[in-house]
Amino acid sequence: MSTDALLITLDQFLKHWQGHRGLTRRVIDAFPEDRLFSYTSGGMRPFSALAMEFLGMTTPTLNGVITGKWEHYSEPKATTKAEILEQWDKTTKQVDELFPKIPAARFQEVDTAFGQWKMPIHALLLYVVDNEIHHRGQGYVYLRELGIDPP
Repeated sequence: MSTDALLITLDQFLKHWQGHRGLTRRVIDAFPEDRLFSYTSGGMRPFSALAMEFLGMTTPTLNGVITGKWEHYSEPKATTKAEILEQWDKTTKQVDELFPKIPAARFQEVDTAFGQWKMPIHALLLYVVDNEIHHRGQGYVYLRELGIDPP
């Protein structure tokens, strides 16, 4: 079996990731303003906190992947849905700008992201997408509990 087979192109991966980001944006937007910041279930965090987590790790992860320098990331602060969506849109543009700057060989390199996650870069990027999908599922649960059909 060849280990050189390409499963997905970089453009396809970026499109896939941005598809997930688009869906997560629609989940954020589906929340009533007050419930986005206050509603919880089963001890889970409010969906606004989850969105802040995604926002706080996306650009710093891409910058670390590109440069090999892993500066500490912090979650941005927002107090309104409009602020979250504005930051989301800004970060979405940054993903489109930064992702193509990743050197091709870098995807197979092992690095320790933010001093704690040692793995190949391709696995780290998959983790970032998977983390968003996982937590978006929590948003679906919240919306259903609130009587709102999720996107």
